[in-house]
Amino acid sequence: MHDDLIARARTWLAEDPDTETRDELAKLIDAGDVTELSARFSGTLQFGTAGLRGELGAGPMRMNRGVVIRAAAGLAAYLKKNGTPHGDGTAGLVVIGYDARHKSADFARDTAAVMTGAGLRAAVLPRPLPTPVLAFAIRHLGAVAGVEVTASHNPPRDNGYKVYLGDGSQIVPPADAGIAAEIDAIASLHDVPRPEAGWEILDDSVLDAYLARTDAVLAAGSPRTARTVYTAMHGVGRDVLLAAFARAGFPEPVLVAEQADPDPDFPTVAFPNPEEPGAMDLAFARARATDPDLIIANDPDADRCAVAVKDGGDWRMLRGDEVGALLAAHLVRRGVSGTFAESIVSSSLLGRIAGKAGLPYEETLTGFKWIARVNGLRYGYEEALGYCVDPEGVRDKDGITAALLITELASGLKEEGRTLLDLLDDLAVEHGLHATDQLSVRVQDLSVIADAMSRLREQPPTELAGLAITRAEDLTRGTETLPPTDGLRYTLDGARVVVRPSGTEPKLKCYLEVVVPVAAHADLPAARARATELLAAVKRDLSAAAGI
Repeated sequence: MHDDLIARARTWLAEDPDTETRDELAKLIDAGDVTELSARFSGTLQFGTAGLRGELGAGPMRMNRGVVIRAAAGLAAYLKKNGTPHGDGTAGLVVIGYDARHKSADFARDTAAVMTGAGLRAAVLPRPLPTPVLAFAIRHLGAVAGVEVTASHNPPRDNGYKVYLGDGSQIVPPADAGIAAEIDAIASLHDVPRPEAGWEILDDSVLDAYLARTDAVLAAGSPRTARTVYTAMHGVGRDVLLAAFARAGFPEPVLVAEQADPDPDFPTVAFPNPEEPGAMDLAFARARATDPDLIIANDPDADRCAVAVKDGGDWRMLRGDEVGALLAAHLVRRGVSGTFAESIVSSSLLGRIAGKAGLPYEETLTGFKWIARVNGLRYGYEEALGYCVDPEGVRDKDGITAALLITELASGLKEEGRTLLDLLDDLAVEHGLHATDQLSVRVQDLSVIADAMSRLREQPPTELAGLAITRAEDLTRGTETLPPTDGLRYTLDGARVVVRPSGTEPKLKCYLEVVVPVAAHADLPAARARATELLAAVKRDLSAAAGI
């Protein structure tokens, strides 16, 4: 076992194109560090519908140039087998974007070299830019595929590799399995041609086209008066968001200076995710000093948008479900047509809003790879701060255009002497108070997640918070409208729970919703108290049932 492990590590070392990871691996081999080598060589990072994501480092279980080159070569082989050359005989174009994380630029350059060596055309965005710019560029440039090098809001030590096909949407089955099979078929990196040049570095015209497309998000002549505090969370959103806001005619956002510049070490936050405790503290402090109408935050690759508002004497984050409902109500008021869609872990309030407006509504599996594929999509959102407000421009979540739309809504309400919270109150009275929460458990040992799922399947709860479970669904079997996925869904009288392992982080995630009827605005405080009590009880009982 020991000799085999060392032999595999030496074989990998001989092919590793990166001096940094070569040195790292050589030290582990010389030290005979079996524990660490076993962790690096226990398998390979699995390519799935989220692409690749993992910790940076040497070996097949880490994100590094060797893993990325194999992934790019597998993608190229898949594209060539699936009819990518254009009708005129020219090779298909693959457009590549990247964020400001460690190694992102290297991974983008390696991908361009592999695509070029495979006989495809490759074009790389001019610098680190938001993921939605890449998603836009695929359709804008007529590409057959796109790659975004990003780990989104993961910790600083991580990086990732997200793949889109020519429709501008992230891959879904069976494309993921097809690409994974091609990756597995690569025997050696020495078999992968990687020329030193031959790909294109795009200029700012693609970014200019993206910014021009943002005009379609806002209503002509709408109020543009809301003042914002903005944080880029050490990511790549700042310059694009400021340009979009200036183009729209909004007041220039006040920046959270400590988080404004791209920094792959994310020094001011434990996790660079606006949802994580403490991540918004600097933004709140800036807002207390400047008294804006709202706070806007992007995650590091700017595909998510967080919103905070003044509530009483201080500031608080709106939940993704609250922002999702606000944007839906705003679009309905503007008279849009088309399908509203969300994932199964998001609030059922969207279905109520769409139904009352006479608009089609669909639920999908978790992730914008599914939401973006809904026929006739006009608006889609997911509770994890993801909003697709212009699917004809970007078929993915887009934190820049979502920020524009929520700021337009806040501006209109401001002109009426109202706030986003006032509109949320109106929605609660009209449709019932839909209160959501999440029980999220981050683990070191993935078996904890598997054990919890097994326990719930073998000993399913019959009630939570004193509410009888009227329907229990094991989503691995799929439903009439959903393909199979690893998840459980419980429907209760006035509540709903979905339990699933995260697809991108070592977390078990449980999504809770309770619905409390509200007769009038005066009843809202009592309804909120009841919702808080129910959510706490559901969380407690679910924790016990899952053994977490």
